[in-house]
Amino acid sequence: MLRMGGWYWYLSGEEAKLERHKCGKWMYFFEDQSFAQRICEKAITEHVCYECKCTDMEVQLAPTGVICFYLNGDDIENHKRVIQFMMDNDLIRKTKTGRYYNNSFKFDDQTRAGEYGADFEGKIKLDEFIDLKTGRWIREEA
Repeated sequence: MLRMGGWYWYLSGEEAKLERHKCGKWMYFFEDQSFAQRICEKAITEHVCYECKCTDMEVQLAPTGVICFYLNGDDIENHKRVIQFMMDNDLIRKTKTGRYYNNSFKFDDQTRAGEYGADFEGKIKLDEFIDLKTGRWIREEA
């Protein structure tokens, strides 16, 4: 773990596999710093992603933070590992009816372009991988 720039960074030793214009993240928003750190450590230990980070709430003085699980957008197997990890650890919010929210994978190029909030449109969404109602995989290769 590396504490830098308002973040806690967790590296797998394979972060060089991330390609600048293909790299992006699945995100989870949290309120509990120690929980976020444990999840990041677990993701790296279980080889879920090449790197991840979580907000350092002490430095950023924020009531909520975000965990980012980094991978290349075209790596279907890695999407599957991250999504399964997020489902296994209850990191994907559900509606009142129990349906998963259709979260988006966010490319770092979108972050660099300032695409946030209402202006953000995900190019890869959760419903491309799982049935939002059941959580079952819908793509055989995923």
